[in-house]
Amino acid sequence: MDDTSGVGVLDKAASVLGALEAGPATLAQLVSSTGLARPTAHRLAVALEHHRFVARDMQGRFVLGPRLNELATAAGEDRLLAAANPVLTALRDHTGESAQLYRRQGDHRVCVAAAERPVGLRDSIPVGATLTMHAGSAAQILLAWEEPDRLHRGLREAVFTATILSGVRRRGWAQSVSERELGVASVSAPVRGPSGRIVAAVSVSGPVERLTRQPGRLHSASVVAAANRLTEVLQRAGE
Repeated sequence: MDDTSGVGVLDKAASVLGALEAGPATLAQLVSSTGLARPTAHRLAVALEHHRFVARDMQGRFVLGPRLNELATAAGEDRLLAAANPVLTALRDHTGESAQLYRRQGDHRVCVAAAERPVGLRDSIPVGATLTMHAGSAAQILLAWEEPDRLHRGLREAVFTATILSGVRRRGWAQSVSERELGVASVSAPVRGPSGRIVAAVSVSGPVERLTRQPGRLHSASVVAAANRLTEVLQRAGE
C-alpha cells in the first residue's frame, strides 16, 4: 500500500513526527529511522520545532511538541475526556476515594480529569497538575509498557524498580504507598488506545490509614474495571 500523499514535503514531515512517536531522537537517529538526507531531516525538524510540533529535551534530542497535544485536545481527542468524568465519578463513589486520570507528557504526567471526595480528608490533585514520572502508581503504569530504551531511561531516577514494573505488567495494575508523598497510597490501571498502546492511567488515591499498605487488595478490581471502560470507549472510536 502506497503511504505517500503526493505532497513530498508533508510526507517527509509526517515521517519525522512518526519517528518521534517512539521517543526522543538525535538528528542521526532521525536520519536513520526516516531515511531522509541529514540536511533535509534537520531542516524539517527545525521547522516543525518553530511551529511547536517538535521540541527538544534536556539532552537536546528532538521530541514531539506541545502543539500536537493542543490540537488533539481541541479536536476532541476527547472522547476520552468526555467519557472520563462519569467513569471517575462512579469510581469515586464505589471506592470512597478520590479518582484521577493521568496522561504522560514528556518526562511528567498530567492530571487531565478528577473526581474528588466531597467530604473528609482528601488527596487533592487538581486538573492540570503536573507530577513526576519518578514515583506513584500512575507513573508506574505510564512507564511499565514503554519500549525498553525509554523504560530504562525512566527508571534512572525512579523510586520504583524494573522488578516492580514487571509485576505491574503481570497483574495489570500498580499500587504505591508513601512513594510520591508521605502518608498517601494509590492504585492505578492502564487505559489503552485503539492500537493497544497505553495512553492514560486511571487512579484512586487517599491516606494510607484508609487504603492500608496493600491498597491493591481493596481497589484494584474497581480501578481496572474503570480503566477498561475508558479503553472500550477509545477502541470503539477507532473502529
